[in-house]
Amino acid sequence: MTNTVGVALVFGCLLGTGLWSLSAAVPQIGARRLSERIAPYLLDVSDEARQLMERRVSDPLPVLGRLLGPVLGRAARVLSAALGGNVAVEKWLSQSGWTVSVQQFRTRQVLAGAAGLVGGAGLGIAFAQNGRTVVALLMPLALAVAAVVSCDLLLRRRAASRVARISEEVPTVLEFLSLSLSAGEGLVDALRRVAEIGSGELSVELKRALVDTAAGSPVAIALTRCAARVDSPPLTRAVEQMCAAMEHGSPIAQVLRAQAQDAREEFKRNLLEAAGRKEVAMLVPLVLLILPLSIAFALLPGIFVLRSGF
Repeated sequence: MTNTVGVALVFGCLLGTGLWSLSAAVPQIGARRLSERIAPYLLDVSDEARQLMERRVSDPLPVLGRLLGPVLGRAARVLSAALGGNVAVEKWLSQSGWTVSVQQFRTRQVLAGAAGLVGGAGLGIAFAQNGRTVVALLMPLALAVAAVVSCDLLLRRRAASRVARISEEVPTVLEFLSLSLSAGEGLVDALRRVAEIGSGELSVELKRALVDTAAGSPVAIALTRCAARVDSPPLTRAVEQMCAAMEHGSPIAQVLRAQAQDAREEFKRNLLEAAGRKEVAMLVPLVLLILPLSIAFALLPGIFVLRSGF
């Protein structure tokens, strides 16, 4: 089999899967039968309903998922055992706001590695035709490893970015909570008001804390879980001070106001420290871009006049 036939087979399979997916997405003509509509509600008491819901589907994605599910699960467990760090991955997932589990994230890594392996195999064939056999053999492995590692890096960057945004939102949220408490609202009502009005990442975490509170958890435990999920130092300190104030009966509004001021001071200090660390990097555009352009604008007109005059 020549390379052209192999590439044609691969693209033919991809085209067939795509057309299959498009045909499965077309809405069916005609209303569903009554048995199909009530079957999801009778799964616990009716064998016929379970058999009806377990019918073979025409969508290729669930079919491929059922066929490749055991293989992907086994590969994800092997990858998790090889890389380790499931506790760190779980922490990054909670900080990034993703609702997937560690096993699902490992499965995504396996799929990314498989995609890198296939892409590397295609590039390896091209290099092999040019006589670069070593590069052709190393290309699939290199792309697969790069795809797996890039998933970890993207997750870590997303988690760090979200924690940074939450840390920036902490002073504003604490001040709003202190205003609501000073106006006479309770702590739960103030948290609900902030969660409904706010549009940032911290508002999302407060909504999850309110869900825990509605499920029966005390407010202190729900806020502690929220701070543990995010692991932001300003938020953790604020929650600890709030819990201590609730335990000792201190006015929570004053505590929140003081914590908001401390969080703003810490943010300013971190900003100055980051500017100090990036001072050399900030000189790069100044020295390589702005300074040469300034010199060019200052000298080129004079050089042009001298050349035209003589």
